[in-house]
Amino acid sequence: MTSEKTADHSTGADAQKQKLPKISFEFFPPKTEEMERSLWDSITRLAPLHPNFVSVTYGAGGSTRERTHATIARILKETDLVPAAHLTCVNASRADIDDVVARYHDVGVRHIVALRGDPMTGIGTPYCAHPDGYQTSAELVGNIRKNYPDVEVTVSAYPEKHPESTNFDADIDVLKAKVDAGATRAITQVFFDNDLYFRYLDRVRARGIEIPILPGIMPMHNFKQARGFVTRAGTTVPDWLAEKFDGLDDDQETRKLVAATVAAGQVQKLFKHGVENFHFYTMNRADLVFAISHLLGIRPNGAQKAA
Repeated sequence: MTSEKTADHSTGADAQKQKLPKISFEFFPPKTEEMERSLWDSITRLAPLHPNFVSVTYGAGGSTRERTHATIARILKETDLVPAAHLTCVNASRADIDDVVARYHDVGVRHIVALRGDPMTGIGTPYCAHPDGYQTSAELVGNIRKNYPDVEVTVSAYPEKHPESTNFDADIDVLKAKVDAGATRAITQVFFDNDLYFRYLDRVRARGIEIPILPGIMPMHNFKQARGFVTRAGTTVPDWLAEKFDGLDDDQETRKLVAATVAAGQVQKLFKHGVENFHFYTMNRADLVFAISHLLGIRPNGAQKAA
């Protein structure tokens, strides 16, 4: 069993003193050798920023189970980063999922991102739980916390409500159930209107939910592709944002500059209004996230400057 790594929920004493934001990153497991190199180039580039944790996603129906585990194991072995392993309920029995959690715990993972997961038939189609599986993410959270009380459990949150929820009250009921089961943190689905996030926080806090709700930020490396993905998951893409990328389909370099400017502006406004934690969906690319972190005052290896 490898040595345990645990997050200290800070980027160090200097970050607290200078009131710098705390950051975390999401990666996905690579499918090819080229993607493997790209992922590790990104990890190498971003690791010196000392994120609070880095998460690794879990493909639909557990399709990336072994690759996710291999990526997590390599992060533990070769870096000082604190990994958070994604896990879903889709297409797996309770015994199978429990085995995955046990394997993660054995190699030193102490942070799980527990999700119900999207239907095997795709977003927008009815979800059918495995007959011998966890029926909800709250059940999964509760079992992880029961068997491994030393494991942090992060869950999802939806500023525009989950696409399958009938209304906001029902959606927050689901989040409350996950918190009551032992969830220690939530990360939001991507959003582009900060008012949506703040209104959501008001609703959540009014229900007595006090865990940190980290805003999920996605720099739009490829706007056309990303828009299709996020809208299927229930995110509204405002007209003003689409207009900023208008005419740039074949201009990758300008797209990157626009994407960095937009995401940096969003994050800086959130930080100015008291948000202290940010989770970046990196898409396994470091350039824009590194630039945004720099603008927030975060420097490699602790040489921070107040934003």
